Amino acid sequence: MLSRSRTYILVLLAALLVPSALCRAQFRTEAFSQSFNDDTAAEADSTDKIFSLKDYWRGLTHKQETDLFTMFEGSALLVGGLQIYNKDYWKLPVVYGGIAAGIGGGFYYKNQGDPNYKYWFYGAGLVYWGALMDGVISYKPDDYPSPAKATFYSMLVPGLGQIYNHEVWKLPVYWGIMLGGLNYHLMFKKNYERFRTIYNNEDTTYFPLETSKYYKNIYRRYRDYGTLVIALGYVLQIIDANVFAYMHNFEVTEDLAIDVSPTIICPGDNYAFTPGSAMSPAFGMSVGFRF
Repeated sequence: MLSRSRTYILVLLAALLVPSALCRAQFRTEAFSQSFNDDTAAEADSTDKIFSLKDYWRGLTHKQETDLFTMFEGSALLVGGLQIYNKDYWKLPVVYGGIAAGIGGGFYYKNQGDPNYKYWFYGAGLVYWGALMDGVISYKPDDYPSPAKATFYSMLVPGLGQIYNHEVWKLPVYWGIMLGGLNYHLMFKKNYERFRTIYNNEDTTYFPLETSKYYKNIYRRYRDYGTLVIALGYVLQIIDANVFAYMHNFEVTEDLAIDVSPTIICPGDNYAFTPGSAMSPAFGMSVGFRF
């Protein structure tokens, strides 16, 4: 069994890396530039891979300009990578010093028996989060709108990607989903812990033991549903920020028309009719779009 702190670390890394990998794989720049299948197997570019260690290393050594997806994924594992790529070297002592102080202080006060030792670990996590946020903000080029920036803004601060895309009206929708899920999670968690305590203590003062077990399982399930709603709202707002940043420059002009008219189809080659049938004209409707 993993300890609780290790579980939290794994969940944090998954929350940072999985959405970025999904957005990279599903919403690539090529999908909006109409350049499909133009790579050979030997010459596929870095966007065809979820993560390229070679591109990440060449970005760190400033041998090439590397996309934000690659730098963020690498920096989630190697803290400070974005600061190195952005040439903000003076920030590295702050990042490493803050994380080291938080982890070191946490272990020290834990050994001293101080119940507040966990806040030192929270501080280290806050510095780690701040390093990622600073790296995304400082990343160049900063052409607006940047789908990568919109994605990582929403990953680090839910709703910030919508603000970046100038779509503030969406915030009540996603925050409503997540806060609603959080409300139900906390409410059912409280009842779950209550009946779990009753069941574990085999307290039959108010309920039979089987009834306590039943309610314990029911509230645990509802608590998990609340967690699922939070995760759903979180993932949806990340995808929304990514897609609408890509689609920001997609133009839909008012010069859009549809023309429907009767027409006569006259086969002009051997592919326009069934072999053996007469080449007679066909009557139908013609539909044309202009945009």
